[in-house]
Amino acid sequence: MSTETGRESRRSGALVSMMRWMENLSDTQYAYLLLIPVFVLLGIVALYPLLRTFELSLFALSADFSSTTFVGAGNYIELFTGEKNRFLPGGTTFLPEGFGMSALLNSALVVTIIFAVVSVLFETLIGLGQALILDQDFYGRRWIRAAIIIPWAVPIVIQGMIFFLMFNSNVGFLTPPLADLGLLAPTNTLNDTPSATFIIIVADIWKTSAFMALLILAGLQSIDRGLYDVARVAGATKWQQFKLITFPLILPTIGVAVLFRSVQAMRVYGIIDTVSSCTVVPSLSCMVVATFTTREGTSAAIAFVTAAIIGTVVMGLIVWQGEDAI
Repeated sequence: MSTETGRESRRSGALVSMMRWMENLSDTQYAYLLLIPVFVLLGIVALYPLLRTFELSLFALSADFSSTTFVGAGNYIELFTGEKNRFLPGGTTFLPEGFGMSALLNSALVVTIIFAVVSVLFETLIGLGQALILDQDFYGRRWIRAAIIIPWAVPIVIQGMIFFLMFNSNVGFLTPPLADLGLLAPTNTLNDTPSATFIIIVADIWKTSAFMALLILAGLQSIDRGLYDVARVAGATKWQQFKLITFPLILPTIGVAVLFRSVQAMRVYGIIDTVSSCTVVPSLSCMVVATFTTREGTSAAIAFVTAAIIGTVVMGLIVWQGEDAI
């Protein structure tokens, strides 16, 4: 009985000591303590695969594909010098081999950057416009909000088939008018790199603008409406209210939305594969998938470079946003 009592006493003493230690922590230290399980989970889910990818990128398959050889940075050197281009599908390249339009659009890196910049820019502008409209009071606002989500909810395969049929040079009804305007090639539209790139960007904008609108709308809903009452009393115009109240207060939300979309856009693959093909519109993710089964080291090197670019973009956006992005 005394032994059990002693054990309970030691347990209680340890618990009391732990509680006192936690009470003495600062708010920042306590926050980091609560985040430890998240850091552990991220390490397992994200960090380990990244380190494993880097490890694979340091090896190369033998000529008969029966063994691997340590090559160090050899895969990266050959990737950036163009020696790995012979392993990429359809004559595509990692870096552009010139500054002409055909050379630029034949580069997986350039196409990925163009896609990410153009699509995220227009998605942000369109999403901001939609959010400003949905933030107003009008009849049927709930139904409009629900309808805006529909494109975002459409699976990528279905989305790809929709745009494939709309822009197919044989049956597509949008190809002739856009070809007359000089925006698309009149024949073999989906096999023409500039035309297919334009279509894929439009498809992504159509689908993901709703995502941006929802995030920005959440920021608009958090603004104190009393600020607008004060501005109206002071004689501020609608533009002045937007410039001095709305935009500064939703800028952190826009930054977070752009951050999420930029990361996703840099990994584009599914919409390319369903609308056209990775040989027509190359992207970094396309190159990873195409080389994985035969050139594992090359595939891992491209994947790690992609992750490094995404990490650079994320850090740049966080630094640009400052404390508001954290």
